[in-house]
Amino acid sequence: MSGFYAVIDKFYTLIGGPTGVPAVIVTVAIMLIAGFLFTRLTKLLKLPNVTGYILAGIVIGPSCLRLVPQEVVSGMGFVSDIALAFIAFSAGEYFRLSVLKKNGKRVAVITLFEALVASVFVFVLTFFILRMGFAFSIVLAALASATAPASTLMTIRQTKAKGRFVDTLLTVVALDDVVSLVAFSVSISLALASLDGAFSVQTVLLPIVWNVLLIGVGIGLGFLLKYLMRRRSTDNRLIVAIAFLFVICGLGAALDVSPLLGCMAMGTVYINAAEDEKLFKQLNYFAPPVLLLFFVKSGAEFQLDILFDFGTKIGNSPLLLIGVLYFIVRIAGKYVGAFLGCLITKEPKKVRNYLGFALVPQAGVAIGLAAMSMRLMGDGVGGQLQTIILSSSILYELIGPALAKLSLYLSGSINAKEQEEGTEEATAAPKTAEEVASLEERLLEIQGEIEKKRYARTDEEAAFMEAADETESGQTSDYMRRKFKNRR
Repeated sequence: MSGFYAVIDKFYTLIGGPTGVPAVIVTVAIMLIAGFLFTRLTKLLKLPNVTGYILAGIVIGPSCLRLVPQEVVSGMGFVSDIALAFIAFSAGEYFRLSVLKKNGKRVAVITLFEALVASVFVFVLTFFILRMGFAFSIVLAALASATAPASTLMTIRQTKAKGRFVDTLLTVVALDDVVSLVAFSVSISLALASLDGAFSVQTVLLPIVWNVLLIGVGIGLGFLLKYLMRRRSTDNRLIVAIAFLFVICGLGAALDVSPLLGCMAMGTVYINAAEDEKLFKQLNYFAPPVLLLFFVKSGAEFQLDILFDFGTKIGNSPLLLIGVLYFIVRIAGKYVGAFLGCLITKEPKKVRNYLGFALVPQAGVAIGLAAMSMRLMGDGVGGQLQTIILSSSILYELIGPALAKLSLYLSGSINAKEQEEGTEEATAAPKTAEEVASLEERLLEIQGEIEKKRYARTDEEAAFMEAADETESGQTSDYMRRKFKNRR
């Protein structure tokens, strides 16, 4: 491989070195292409795109092929903040007061238990049993609370599962990220205070004050965003929203605190004040390239050599052993926490016994928080945390869909007989002229719906395309008005 590495190094030298503008642009292009190509592989294996992005980063990163220079990866720290800003703002959409009033208490109890019990299990393992440092233990415990809903939602769509179990699961995974963001914000403040050497009032309270300040900024920008969205054309909606998210990110970076709570507060205020889902869908459609770069970058930072080096220890335990124990203990914590939460809220037996299995996957938010902990805590403790989270996330995403499908089956949410009957009914050929006419009418309706949504395959794509249509229509109208005025 030394010859291959020499060719790569020579290539970057020819285009101005690994820190030059050409190298950065080429690197971003390589990351985007690699991320896309690896999703073709994960799609065949029916795995989430996140898994493909992480694997792409590992393969092209400094640990393997070195197609991405270490200097460029180290200079892309801001990508983590931006990606997390999108994730946190989207999480705010689930804090609808109408929904929380209806099922909020029941689901909140389950979510708190499944998230925090997993954190407690991991903290007991790392701090009391393995005797690791407080900063490492409390941040890893907070990261353990996060759940990745993508693979679970994909499994639900594929199996067409329904019922109380599915309704509870969807709400829990939506609110889970909110609990994780709050837990991480508190834990990182305590961890940084402990690394400074003393728990003084200033080191503990100052990060809390800054977080409260960012929440206030997020609330204010949420109301301002509502006002501006009413008075702006659709082509400026994304510009204003992203600008506000960047403001919160910049303040968080300047104050050395997480911008997550501020962005989440902005999203919460906006959805309740404006009741506008379209902006969230437009942002979700715009976000994939940013999230791809973030996950590929995270994979490129993966310290593969350190993970399998038994000489690398935290306390007296090898990093690989810690990762394996974390993987097992977190699953146990998720199951026990979900079981206790359902027991307290008197959920049916099938929900209580199997909900925990569907909460195993861990990716997006946890990886983002691990990247932020690396920026705030340094390459030492932060790098070790990121290595554990990345390696375990790949395993969680591999077994997560299978466990989710198992939980849906055991809970009775998947009715095989009904699916077979539905399939037979859908594929049966019409036997009468009335059935043929009805089928033709339905096909025309479907064709009109497709044309209406401009072949959009998701709600996010439909919202983005609709905004583009409105923008184009507005520009045409402006052109016609100017043309008519010039004729006069």
